[in-house]
Amino acid sequence: MSQSTSHILMISPVNFGFNEETAGSNAFQNRNADKNGVQEKALKEFNGMVNILRHNGVDVTVIEDTTEPYTPDSIFPNNWVSFHADGNVFLYPMQAENRRLERREDIITDLEDKFKVAHVIDLSRFEAEHKFLEGTGSMVLDRDNKIAYACLSPRTDKEVLQLFCEQAGYTAVSFDAADEKGQAIYHTNVLMCVGSGFAVICLDSVPNPHERLTVIDSLKSSGKEIIEISFEQMSNFAGNMLEVKNKAGEILVVMSANAFNALNDAQRLKLEQFGKLVYADINTIETNGGGSARCMMAEVHLPA
Repeated sequence: MSQSTSHILMISPVNFGFNEETAGSNAFQNRNADKNGVQEKALKEFNGMVNILRHNGVDVTVIEDTTEPYTPDSIFPNNWVSFHADGNVFLYPMQAENRRLERREDIITDLEDKFKVAHVIDLSRFEAEHKFLEGTGSMVLDRDNKIAYACLSPRTDKEVLQLFCEQAGYTAVSFDAADEKGQAIYHTNVLMCVGSGFAVICLDSVPNPHERLTVIDSLKSSGKEIIEISFEQMSNFAGNMLEVKNKAGEILVVMSANAFNALNDAQRLKLEQFGKLVYADINTIETNGGGSARCMMAEVHLPA
């Protein structure tokens, strides 16, 4: 097992925009964001991020979205699919109906040219029961220690989480989390990131002291150095990072420019002990889509 991979799948947008179907549960979407030329700006930001990753030696597979059906959030593939080192691929139940249309068998077929797929495990049937688990948005996976951290929300159901853990061999650490206004945080990966040796987390967002202590104990006992961020830093997507490798095996910590700028010098210095900090300007994607750098990258851990 390895926490990070040098193989990343990204979906190039063709119809990116503010998604009304997700806005009710995603407080990170900004209704007042500039919507002029949003697709063109998002595509430019997307291409810029791909170029930065490739320049740093990451193997990025880019697949273009289709114009039909309408999928304004397709730029965030980590919510509908995850790829694992045992060859398993998981498909996930999504809350928004227009996000369910993002699941594409042809993408998995394309990856089979380079990687071995053993089984596709489809959990999307839970949509009929209005139970959801939105991939590595709902879960932050400690792949080395087989722990799935998950804040429960309208998009993260405990029953589906438990089923994933049983089938993938993980242990769940679930908790409630809320922003400064008390609204449930929609995805775990906006409040925390787990790397090989570190964890970035907004502990203030976990109001229950017992649950907070459980999370801290789990992170510490699995050898992670905790780097705490504030509510304000979380709102700038400082929790939405991802550790990846480049082809030379060097560790990179990937985030947005807004996240990088939100960190203080001490936090950056701590993170730099674990890898090179790599960041891209994706402000249009963040403000309209309510997701950031981590959401744009689906890690491919499949065997070659």
